[in-house]
Amino acid sequence: MTGAAVRVLGLDPGLRHTGWGVVDIDGSRLSHVADGAVHSDDGAALADRLVALYDGLVAVIDRYRPDEAAVEETFVNRNATSTLKLGVARGVALLAPARAGLAVAEYGANHIKKAVVGVGHADKAQVQMMVRTLLPGARLAGADAADALAVAICHAHHRQTAARLARLAPVAP
Repeated sequence: MTGAAVRVLGLDPGLRHTGWGVVDIDGSRLSHVADGAVHSDDGAALADRLVALYDGLVAVIDRYRPDEAAVEETFVNRNATSTLKLGVARGVALLAPARAGLAVAEYGANHIKKAVVGVGHADKAQVQMMVRTLLPGARLAGADAADALAVAICHAHHRQTAARLARLAPVAP
């Protein structure tokens, strides 16, 4: 990596499994660093499950030292209880990197799919295939990890676009 490389942590929140994926961005080149999922015990109290997710994400942040993070936005589900539980897990996914001092971006599911696959309504198999294509050699620890890597890839694409636009913008006198 050159001196301008940036390490990004992508997070796919879930109360049972929060997927995480780490990629390095060096110019327009993406490199897979690691991926996995943090799990909570279905039988535990909600507060204990959130602590498990938080502690697991802090351990990932401590181990891989990302520079930035990106989190998938919550979609509204027909089941209000499920949506609420996903929302609190998402709160932990936002809190852990923010407490570590990282800038945290948020992207909707369709936005992520469009950035990775080219269409906003791609299915999980298409997303996983493109993640493997964009990150050769990545062994994907599961669907949640693949989704988290897709979040990181989406963020990488948006960072690159923002950097190009910044270079094109006229400098104020």
